[in-house]
Amino acid sequence: MTVAAFFLFSCERKTPSDFYILRADRTISKTSAYPRAIDLQKVGSYTPETRSGAGVFYDEVLEYRVWLHSEKGAKLLNGGSDYFVAFAQYEMAQTFAANSEGAEEPLVLVRQIQSINEPKPGQYIHDRNERITEWKVSWLAGSKREAGSIEEFLKHPKPLKE
Repeated sequence: MTVAAFFLFSCERKTPSDFYILRADRTISKTSAYPRAIDLQKVGSYTPETRSGAGVFYDEVLEYRVWLHSEKGAKLLNGGSDYFVAFAQYEMAQTFAANSEGAEEPLVLVRQIQSINEPKPGQYIHDRNERITEWKVSWLAGSKREAGSIEEFLKHPKPLKE
């Protein structure tokens, strides 16, 4: 694998929550199966406490995260809190997860400038409030918001991803 750029930032800083970011890996290669982080310098700077899932569409990939849990065998840090490593590219996150005890499969942190809200089953609303949320990486396929994506979805709604 040819590496186009390499940036590695290592820290163990406490965030305002009980979760920790262990380090941020800003390494990228020329090719990737999924979008790379929109801003390499911000990888690892986003709050660990975000919403999870929903919205149907994403606007930007912010980072990929591999969460590690002491109860699943990860090394205890700062009293045993869960922690994660942030990555700029999916493949780097996947490699780390496959080789780390107590690691979950990578998740992707996305920014949604506009999205779909489902306050009740089958009731869909165009949400124009920006938010950051963690998704399953597989949800990225076909979910990049383009002009008219939300309007088209509302004309022909389908069940939201679980």
